[in-house]
Amino acid sequence: MNLNVTLTLLCLILVGIAIEGVHCKVVQFIFGDSLSDVGNNRYLSRSLATANLPFYGIDFGNGLPNGRFTNGRTVADIIGDNTGLPRPPAFLDPSLTEDVILENGVNYASGGGGILNETGGYFIQRLSLWKQIELFQGTKELITNKLGKQATDKFFNDANFVVALGSNDFINNYLMPVYSDSWKYNDQTFVQYLMETLQKQLLTLHNLGARKLMVFGLGPMGCIPLQRVLSTSGQCQERTNKLALSFNKAASQLLSNMQSRLPNANFKFGDAYDVVDDVIQNPNKYGFNNSDSPCCSLGRIRPALTCLPASTLCSDRSKYVFWDEYHPSDSANQLIANELIKKFGFLGGSSNSPAPAPAPESASAPSPDEE
Repeated sequence: MNLNVTLTLLCLILVGIAIEGVHCKVVQFIFGDSLSDVGNNRYLSRSLATANLPFYGIDFGNGLPNGRFTNGRTVADIIGDNTGLPRPPAFLDPSLTEDVILENGVNYASGGGGILNETGGYFIQRLSLWKQIELFQGTKELITNKLGKQATDKFFNDANFVVALGSNDFINNYLMPVYSDSWKYNDQTFVQYLMETLQKQLLTLHNLGARKLMVFGLGPMGCIPLQRVLSTSGQCQERTNKLALSFNKAASQLLSNMQSRLPNANFKFGDAYDVVDDVIQNPNKYGFNNSDSPCCSLGRIRPALTCLPASTLCSDRSKYVFWDEYHPSDSANQLIANELIKKFGFLGGSSNSPAPAPAPESASAPSPDEE
């Protein structure tokens, strides 16, 4: 039995006994929206925000839908792979146990979720950040019952926490007149409202043991295909992009302030806005040939809010920045992850995750008898 296995077993049998020099495995706890969801919404039976249809997951594992809202890996997948951390399973996965949590962590991310409880209401079911934190609190209680308080505190203090939400609070809340937030606030006061809420949420996570915490910033939301197709010009919507920039500036300052005053806090903000914007404006520079429309679409019928079995795929998925109307492709996620790794100051490591499968010879979706 090697040393790592021995230490892991020791961690599992600790019952409130602190043994100096023994370190439990470092894992991740991920809180997010559809950009980080690895299958939670698959288990929300009434949710309208799901990635259960072909061709989601076509370049991941067996090529079948797995709950990720892209053709391959999420940004969190890639960052974890590059830093040697296991991929956390979805919290709602029925196979999740205390031992799985201790070995792999947990992903609470939910498509349609936001910082605010009211965000994404028309998706019917989704997990807001407050709900995800509530579920995490239950997770900690489970682990405490298994390990005892001292070992549990060490396990969570050593873990990495990722918080990656905010875009839905704008696109599926504030910028839509069906939501009361759209007339209760202006651009400045809405961002302030988000920061006040996020501060309470991050403080709650700190109180629950989160010491190493990373918050992902927003990209140029006004340039996602959905925003372009809904504009009159087909160009990026500048107001939406300015909101993303305002969010990033405010969130960066918030993290800096919280780290300075919370004990043992290592809070970092990762901003990939500039590089994603450059990819969108100059796709050829990064090996892409399309940055304004989705790889998976119904042709001229737009916006098709999800990739559908009747959709047509682009001829080379690695050349498209966007997979569907909302979400980046695996190739774009790789580029975003690389930028965040640099911003967070991670050292070394190389991705252990599988590269995307080769693009299909035909750009068309297979007929039923070909599947």
